[in-house]
Order: sequence, then structure tokens, then C-alpha cells
Amino acid sequence: MYDKIYQFLNRFFKTATLFKALFNLAPMYRRSVGRVKYVSDDLMLTTVEIPLNYKNRNYVGTMFGGSLFSATDPIYMIQLVYILGKDYVVWDKAALIRFKRPATERAYARFEYTPEEVEQIKRDVAEKGEIDITKMIYITNKQEMVFSEVEKTIYVASKSFYNEKKRKRALRSS
Repeated sequence: MYDKIYQFLNRFFKTATLFKALFNLAPMYRRSVGRVKYVSDDLMLTTVEIPLNYKNRNYVGTMFGGSLFSATDPIYMIQLVYILGKDYVVWDKAALIRFKRPATERAYARFEYTPEEVEQIKRDVAEKGEIDITKMIYITNKQEMVFSEVEKTIYVASKSFYNEKKRKRALRSS
């Protein structure tokens, strides 16, 4: 559904504008309380802000850990989907969150890919068919004091490799 909306709107708006707007309008992301604040034109950099408010304040008055995690969960994967394009399959595979200190104020997270990193991903996928990459997210305050660290494992495969793998799996199970 989101891809169809994106395809239509992309005729009128830049991809970065749509990335930000559609994230912030998506019901499942809105519930995280996080807001995408900035997306670079090449989608290589995205920043998120997570306010502390009545929707995510826990019993002891700090930010609910699930809110910290859910506001950061989908960004790296969807960024990479758009950066790599339709010839690749990208999935979130695993995540680990480490709480360092209670979040008692507005929190921020930065999601960044470098051109070198993207080229390495493409080379590795071309060579192996599929790979896992690991990305770190530091959720901080304005002064960059870390509230939590999120480690994301992302699966990337060429679409042809992935479809062949799916076909073989289906044949084995029938």
C-alpha cells in the first residue's frame, strides 16, 4: 500500500520529502511518538526526534524503552530499500537495545550510510548473493549524552538470489 502511495506522489514530490512525510503519517510509526525531522536528498542521512510526553512517559517519569526502540526500529531498513532500489531485498533481521541511562528529556537519533558503505554492500551482495550488515544507533540528548544504543542487523540480497532461494525452499516443503 505505501509503495503505491509513494509511486503516485513521487511524480510531484522529491523522494526525501515523501520519505519524511510518509513515515510521520504512518499510523504504526506515529504510535512510537518519534518524528523524522530530516532526510537528506540522497537518503543517506536521516534524523529522528523523540519527545518525552504523556504518551511515552513510564511509571517512574522517564521515557518508555519501547518508545525509544520503536522510533528507531524501521529507519535503517527502509533507508536502504530506497538507496539500493528494486533489484535488492532488504529485511530487518535482528535488533538489540542496550539502555545506558534513563531518558529524562527529548531524545535524538541519527541514521547514516556512507557512499563507500553502500558500494561495499553492493559488491558483497554481487559476490555472495546475500549478506547481513550491522548498524548502530545512538539515542542521545541534545548534548549527545547516550540514553541507549540500538544494534540493528539487516539482511540484504539480490532480488534474483532471494527469489531462487524462496523457490528452492518451496520445492523442499512440497
